[in-house]
Amino acid sequence: MKVLREKRSHSNPDNWKMNVLHREDWATHDHLWKGNFEGRKIGTDVTVLFYVTDKSGVGPRWHVHPYDEIFIVRAGNALFTIGDEKIEAKAGDILLGPANIPHKYHNLGPGALETTDIHVSDRWIQTDLDDPEFSMPKAS
Repeated sequence: MKVLREKRSHSNPDNWKMNVLHREDWATHDHLWKGNFEGRKIGTDVTVLFYVTDKSGVGPRWHVHPYDEIFIVRAGNALFTIGDEKIEAKAGDILLGPANIPHKYHNLGPGALETTDIHVSDRWIQTDLDDPEFSMPKAS
């Protein structure tokens, strides 16, 4: 990571540094926008995840965060479940997952799904949950 100027205070705009986080510091794949960085690594209170999958039906499992999460659908189509609501989203849509509300999403296809997920926290805090859709008792 190359530091251009040093950040000293969030509250004093005259006393800051510019941090540069290079691709090799956050990306998990050379050719895909896939990976994440925690805001604390660059001195901010926002953590960002870049997600991509080309497989229909695949996506992050049912989970919850103690902070808001903003989802930006950059490409493709997804089915989001946020609390009790199901929302079909397409490229260009922006959704909010409120703090402490379980959520998940998956690729509806056709083609790849790409999202940028903004966590309003300086670090990624996630609790994975049992998915109620897969643990419902069978009807008799």
